[in-house]
Amino acid sequence: MIIGLDPHKSSHTATAVDPATNTAVLSLRIDASLAGYRVLLKWGRQFPERRWAIENAKGLGCHLAQWLVARDETVFDVATTATARVRELSRGGRRKNDVIDAAAAASVAALHGDAVQVTP
Repeated sequence: MIIGLDPHKSSHTATAVDPATNTAVLSLRIDASLAGYRVLLKWGRQFPERRWAIENAKGLGCHLAQWLVARDETVFDVATTATARVRELSRGGRRKNDVIDAAAAASVAALHGDAVQVTP
């Protein structure tokens, strides 16, 4: 499972995407806080084989990305331009919301190879 994340200053939205079908399975919105990160990781553990794809993991997603890496999770940084491109090419066209952006980040990591693994 690829869990895409759309980070914001006060909240993060996660969408789990099945890489075999590129289908969104579940979504979750958390506070951008340590308590929220713990909720997110607990939620993510329902998927034994998971990778995290965070849009802008060097910017707004930096703290979460490093927190996950410190817990031995596999995390990828997805450029905002890559998620925009996926969103543009998808059926929704220019539609934009946090769940769509999170799914686009997961799609980039799973299918397009435009993601870079985050290291400590």
